[in-house]
Amino acid sequence: MFSGIVAACGRIEHIAPLEDGVRLTVDAGGLDLSDVAIGDSIANSGVCLTVVARDGQRVNFDVSRETLNCTVGLDTVGTEVNLEKALQLSDRLGGHLVTGHVDGVGEVLKFEPIGESHELVIRAPAAIAGYIAKKGSVTVNGVSLTVNRVEGTDFSINLIPHTVAVTNLKHLAAGSRVNLEIDLIARYVERMLAWREESAQ
Repeated sequence: MFSGIVAACGRIEHIAPLEDGVRLTVDAGGLDLSDVAIGDSIANSGVCLTVVARDGQRVNFDVSRETLNCTVGLDTVGTEVNLEKALQLSDRLGGHLVTGHVDGVGEVLKFEPIGESHELVIRAPAAIAGYIAKKGSVTVNGVSLTVNRVEGTDFSINLIPHTVAVTNLKHLAAGSRVNLEIDLIARYVERMLAWREESAQ
């Protein structure tokens, strides 16, 4: 489990093919790895991956073909990735509860400065658009963000300068694709309502 508060930006240094996926070598940059062991989870741009090897600040992750097929940003050497270690129960929850399981890939329609901030407009896949609500939480490339406006499948977010500076969202442009994870609470509410309707029939 994660909070969507990015601790550091890393960079994909090497990609080696596996039988059913790839092994990533990620330079973890300024991420504190002093307490990271083999088997621990680290979110890479919103995708929960398991540490399979470590060499200093370089971390290896095995990524399945299925994960590569339903996410973006893990298949190109040089790509900057947002990094967050899994939460401990004693950690401060600065964002919202994030699982690291990507629900869909969205398309950036607009990323432009407005005063000191940036407006980010994203088109979500229709299958998950109904879970995105005004003033609700959504995770974009592993970053916990608050939704300002929703129109159909499109939603907008205001990014403060700090968020742009310390995450890979600074590289976005119209046409970019991003990993989206909906709010965990919205998912359970939808299931409970659906179950209630099914039970009433």
